[in-house]
Amino acid sequence: MRDGFVKVAAGTPKIRVADCRYNAEQIFTLMREADKQGVRVLCLPELCLTGYTCGDLFLQNTLLRGAEEGLKTILEATRNLDMVAAVGLPVRANNKLYNCAAVIHKGKILGLVPKTHIPNYGEFYERRWFASAADSSFLDCTMEFAGQEVVGLSPYQIFSCNMPNLVLGVEICEDLWVADPPSTRLCAQGATLILNLSASDEVVGKADYRRQLVTGQSARLACGYVYADAGEGESSTDLVFGGHNLIAENGSLLAERRFATGLTVSEIDVDRLIHDRRRTNTFTFGKEPPEIWRCGFTLPVEETRLTRYVSPSPFVPEDAAGRAERCEEILRIASLGLKKRLEHTGAKTAVVGLSGGLDSTLALLITALAMGMLNRPASDIVAVTMPCFGTTARTKSNAELLAERMGATLKIIDISQAVRRHFTDIGQSMENHDITFENGQARERTQVLMDIANQTGGLVIGTGDLSELALGWCTYNGDHMSNYAVNCSIPKTLVRHLVAYLARDNAEKDEALHDVLEDILDTPVSPELLPAVQGEISQRTEDLVGPYELHDFFLYYMLRWGFPPRKIYRLALYALGKTYTPDVILKWLKTFYRRFFSQQFKRSCLPDGPKVGSAALSPRGDWRMPSDASAALWQAELETLESVHF
Repeated sequence: MRDGFVKVAAGTPKIRVADCRYNAEQIFTLMREADKQGVRVLCLPELCLTGYTCGDLFLQNTLLRGAEEGLKTILEATRNLDMVAAVGLPVRANNKLYNCAAVIHKGKILGLVPKTHIPNYGEFYERRWFASAADSSFLDCTMEFAGQEVVGLSPYQIFSCNMPNLVLGVEICEDLWVADPPSTRLCAQGATLILNLSASDEVVGKADYRRQLVTGQSARLACGYVYADAGEGESSTDLVFGGHNLIAENGSLLAERRFATGLTVSEIDVDRLIHDRRRTNTFTFGKEPPEIWRCGFTLPVEETRLTRYVSPSPFVPEDAAGRAERCEEILRIASLGLKKRLEHTGAKTAVVGLSGGLDSTLALLITALAMGMLNRPASDIVAVTMPCFGTTARTKSNAELLAERMGATLKIIDISQAVRRHFTDIGQSMENHDITFENGQARERTQVLMDIANQTGGLVIGTGDLSELALGWCTYNGDHMSNYAVNCSIPKTLVRHLVAYLARDNAEKDEALHDVLEDILDTPVSPELLPAVQGEISQRTEDLVGPYELHDFFLYYMLRWGFPPRKIYRLALYALGKTYTPDVILKWLKTFYRRFFSQQFKRSCLPDGPKVGSAALSPRGDWRMPSDASAALWQAELETLESVHF
């Protein structure tokens, strides 16, 4: 339960229609199994104590007494379980019968939640037996049920845990399928996890629609959603129930099971949900209606063992089709942004500093796409390669070949003499390979690009990516500056895939272009600001600042979800622990926070550039942070992690 993770389950017991004793045994057996797996919130199907398909037997007092006695048995058998469960059963009240969820915890009934929307169409005849919760109000009365005093019935009850941000709401089957589900009001009043007790029969195509409903509602309400469906044991006279269980979180499907009994288990991150609600100011809380009831319960604070999948590369879709779609979309967004800027300014050229590395390659490719949208020739792109002390023959050759194959206008300007003269002017020794030695080259390159843009009536296209901006791995007023930065919201791990995508796209159309792009992909990432050693790159970026795979992971969860260092460290161990040791992960996590806070001044004056994803660092958009903000709180938490074991 620490770090916001709550282990939840949708359970489908194997039942017998109208056999409440047997069904109660199956339910509490399933609850005990859930407890063994660490489940703290369990949702069971609609009317599972009796069976959904009892028909006119629902009008028999014998069945209704059996259901009540069955719930008493469950309460007694599970009184020592640290678990909240929602059990479906019929409930008599005020001369009417209601299809209810009994929300129970450690032998106590926390509340009875009746179904609001009673279907009476197609194969459904529920109004023959059940009243709607909308027909009457029981808020001002108490009732005796299953040997306990229960305060009224209402569909608008929420159940709050001692664990911050865990608040439960309940709706039943059809309630989700209507235009205005009860969960909308429940979440507006603070519910973060919706439990749906369902008996939804299977017909061709229905599973897809059901899945869309569950994931869509979880996205719309920024909530967790646990959907438990009736399955084996229901009458098959006219219908078949497939036990289609679903667990979703904010639009993502975490777990799914169909045509089976038993448990479907995952973890809901309620802290993540609350973060998204806070940052989205259109997620509003209306005035609390008088019928909202609140009930509290307590669960132990413990370490939740994670089973949900956590991608080691959160910016990059793992399936090939999803990755290709993501690449196509990003390229389209970035090139449309540049197209607009070129149109608006009337720029005659787009000037790109071409190093033969990944970032400048991607910038050139995006610029070519923008020129294509404008029906302008690639020769309007001025590709400038500026070899200096650290440039290798490999990167220089790749830059020249790339410009040639793209049809860009190539300029080769050796800046070594200009840099030497500058160093002489300021008294910088050529033997002193310090930060001045490196940054002097970067700033000279930017000056050359800006002057060529002036000569040709063009704009300088920035090449720096999101990961470099997060780490401050750029030279202030050097490669940090441009007229339009097309890569500024693209993380390094995704840059590689974008270039690879375009390489594959050109495999048959232009073999030479494909080959040079593949060689660029194989070249170590380097600023090439220190002299080469025997013609090879002597400076590898990831040796200096750390693996981009780790930094992009840290960046995603810090920037997009606001996670603290402890939680990010825990997730990194879980997702990347087979690749990196805990010491290595913690080392680079400390580096990430140190650089992120100390380098904000560079991000505070970034040039314009298109936002392509949900995480970006533009000072005019997604990230507003003072340049002199202190990292003390984050660093203090980082220091506590050396002794933490998950």
